[in-house]
Amino acid sequence: MGAVLRRHATALAAAGALAAAMSACAGPAAQSGQALPVVTTSSSPSTPSTTPPPSSSPSAEPTSSSAAPTTVPPTASAKPTTQNPPATGRVVVIDPGHNGGNSTHTAEINRAVPAGRGRTKPCNTTGTATQTGYPEHAFTWDVAQRVRDLLTARGVKVIMTRKDNAGVGPCVDKRAAIGNESGAAAVVSLHADGSTAAGAHGFHLAYSSPPLNAAQGEPSLRLARTLRDKMVAGGLATSTYAGTDGLSPRDDLAGLNLTERPTVLVECGNMRDTAEAAVLASPAGRQRYADAIANGILGFLG
Repeated sequence: MGAVLRRHATALAAAGALAAAMSACAGPAAQSGQALPVVTTSSSPSTPSTTPPPSSSPSAEPTSSSAAPTTVPPTASAKPTTQNPPATGRVVVIDPGHNGGNSTHTAEINRAVPAGRGRTKPCNTTGTATQTGYPEHAFTWDVAQRVRDLLTARGVKVIMTRKDNAGVGPCVDKRAAIGNESGAAAVVSLHADGSTAAGAHGFHLAYSSPPLNAAQGEPSLRLARTLRDKMVAGGLATSTYAGTDGLSPRDDLAGLNLTERPTVLVECGNMRDTAEAAVLASPAGRQRYADAIANGILGFLG
């Protein structure tokens, strides 16, 4: 009987010890019947998250702390970029050279502006003219409108660097900026030359060389070649006095040095050559140039 009582007492003591141990592991909340708090962890399973969610504002800046690493994703605090937009397949900038008001605003157009490659140039110039007084700025404006209309009819969005032929400028660096900021697939600057060399006539296309960025390299050369081929196909002769086979690499033209788009400058012909000047000054002749240049641009766009 005594042995039985001793075994019963031992069992009761063991049960009491087990209950005490379970109570100690559960903690005060378990002892009082309260629910345990839910702990949300960060990407590290051993560290509770104390970082607020990232701000939806694109200008929000991340905060740094030596106490604990941030859990905000790196992209959440990125600032908007100011880079020019990527090129699109159906946007073209047409740059009619010079402007009708330049000759009466000499101080404004003579001021120096950046021209690329560490150089400066006058803001703009008056351009040349035929022997009979037909000015280059009128020629380029007329042809630019004709090219614009042809391209627009084919679904191309055209941006002009000037809105009329009665203003001043814009400066050569601004013209390049218009092209860069436009998202254009191509920029074509229209001009006519004023060489006094005997027999000088024909068109040539200038492009930046050596190139200063990727757009000035193969894309600009391809644009120049495509335009050259379409102009030849349109019955226009390549230059007898500038470049080779209608192509003229240049490192001194601001619009070409500063461009970030495929860009060429078209010298459509020589206004000082009597025979060629007659074509340049006639509506039919200007339409002929516009048709060839528009076809070249469309061929480049594909």
